[in-house]
Amino acid sequence: MIQHILLSVRSVFFCLLLVCGVASTSAIAEVGLDIVIGVPPPPVRVEVVPEPRPGLVWAPGYWRWEGNLHVWEAGHWLEERPGHRWVPEHWEERGGRHHFHPGRWEPVHERGEREQERREERREGR
Repeated sequence: MIQHILLSVRSVFFCLLLVCGVASTSAIAEVGLDIVIGVPPPPVRVEVVPEPRPGLVWAPGYWRWEGNLHVWEAGHWLEERPGHRWVPEHWEERGGRHHFHPGRWEPVHERGEREQERREERREGR
C-alpha cells in the first residue's frame, strides 16, 4: 500500500515538473529584448555577397551591441523558409536614440512583396 502511494506521489511530482518545464519554455520563447542606446552604430561594412545557393537566404552582416560597444556580426546563410522573406537586423534612429531591430522572418504576400521591392528600388535610386 505504501509503495502504491509513493508511486502515485512520484507520478504526480513528475507530471508537475513536466508541466512546469513546458510552461516555462513557452514563456521564454515569448521574451523580447529591446536595445536602445545613445551611441550610433558605425557605418555598415561592405560585404561581398556570395552567389545564391538553392534553399538558402543570405542574411547580411550588422553591428550588434555587446556590453558597451558595437561588434560586427558577419553575414551568413540561413535555411530558406518557403512563403517567408528575411528582414535583416538593423538600427533605427528615433529622437536621438538608436533602437535595434532583430532579424526576423515575415510572411510573403505576393502583392505586398512586389510593392516592397518597388519602394526599396526607389529608395536606392534604381
